Amino acid sequence: MERRVIVTGGAGFIGSHLVERLLSEGHQVTAIDNLSTGRIENLAGLDGLGKLNFVRADVTDESTVRRFFEGVDWIFHLAALADIVPSMQHPLNYHRCNVDGTVNVVEAARLGGVKRLIYAASSSCYGIPDMYPTPETAAIRPQYPYALTKFLGEQIVMHWGQVYKLPVVSLRLFNVYGPRSRTSGTYGAVFGVFLAQKIAGKPFTVVGDGTQTRDFTYVTDVADAFVKAAQSEVSHEVFNIGSGATYSVNRLVELLGGDVVYVPKRPGEPDCTFADASRARKILGWHPQYSFEEGVEAMLQHIDYWRSAPVWDPDSISEATRDWFNYLGTSTG
Repeated sequence: MERRVIVTGGAGFIGSHLVERLLSEGHQVTAIDNLSTGRIENLAGLDGLGKLNFVRADVTDESTVRRFFEGVDWIFHLAALADIVPSMQHPLNYHRCNVDGTVNVVEAARLGGVKRLIYAASSSCYGIPDMYPTPETAAIRPQYPYALTKFLGEQIVMHWGQVYKLPVVSLRLFNVYGPRSRTSGTYGAVFGVFLAQKIAGKPFTVVGDGTQTRDFTYVTDVADAFVKAAQSEVSHEVFNIGSGATYSVNRLVELLGGDVVYVPKRPGEPDCTFADASRARKILGWHPQYSFEEGVEAMLQHIDYWRSAPVWDPDSISEATRDWFNYLGTSTG
């Protein structure tokens, strides 16, 4: 069945993969993005897959958002400011986008009679967990404003679901990677950093000793989780979305191949992220398809995407993360 769908943040990393998936299934998709971090190039060629409408707009603009929500079947709310250090430096910007922007989206969804709203939450809400794999019932301990604002956004979504009977689902995403992953931001996602370094023939800047592990989850598996959540009859539920395993940064370096240089471990970061995604498997019928090794190989096949990405080194990382250590630690090491 063809559905009218909105993807906020649709020109972003995850958003563009979700748009591609929805178009391939015959849906009519409107991608809303202000292009502050999203890239219009991420949507290049996707209009050939089906009915795609791109709107350059900001979710903090209430009147603009409401214009597009009437009669929409599904809304996937992915628009957000990401990155840790900028959230410490400009917390009000993060609140406006990730909290106020989410209020605008859920209220527009309510007034427009939207049938389903799926929210992209963040596993960063768990902070440094007590339990691995980490279930949805784990304590919420955001360590920095980005994590806090994404969790507040989730609370808003759940509240609108409770009070206004808006059918909502929140997906807490763990360490998403894949083609089109972000190349911007203050010491951005590890894959973008490492692939730009590989292209430039520079050593990989490994944080700490590289034994820390992450639940790296491939982006098309994440897009599949969003679609399954929208297709389900489940409402007012929160699900972890993770690969079902956790992998060390040293293993990533081994798969990419190259020299290594070490930079100081950062305060407030967990030594491990590892999702207990059993509820998503049982209730949504979602199962990740990509192994870590397959995902890394797919990244290498698209390595040219990162040719224009910034190339970090220990000095530039030290400067870029200075505020991180100032706010959460005792020194820059």
